[in-house]
Amino acid sequence: MQTIETLANGQIVIPANLRQRFGIKQGSRLEIRQANDHLELYVLPDDPISLFRGSLKAEDSMAAELIEEHRQEVEFEVLGDDLRRESV
Repeated sequence: MQTIETLANGQIVIPANLRQRFGIKQGSRLEIRQANDHLELYVLPDDPISLFRGSLKAEDSMAAELIEEHRQEVEFEVLGDDLRRESV
């Protein structure tokens, strides 16, 4: 654990070893949260959308299910048309 001091205007300096470990560079965005009796810093990704990419991916593809359902409906309609023609 390291101790740091605040500067005159409330700024803090994150030690170099921690900046390197967490990839913090000039312009990096950090989120600060109040957690009961202490503060927590979180490094935000450069591209926040990339953080969620793939997070909603399901085991079964809804698109694949819809395509299969549509294929079955079309097949049913075609068979129905064929049966109607045969009975005429």
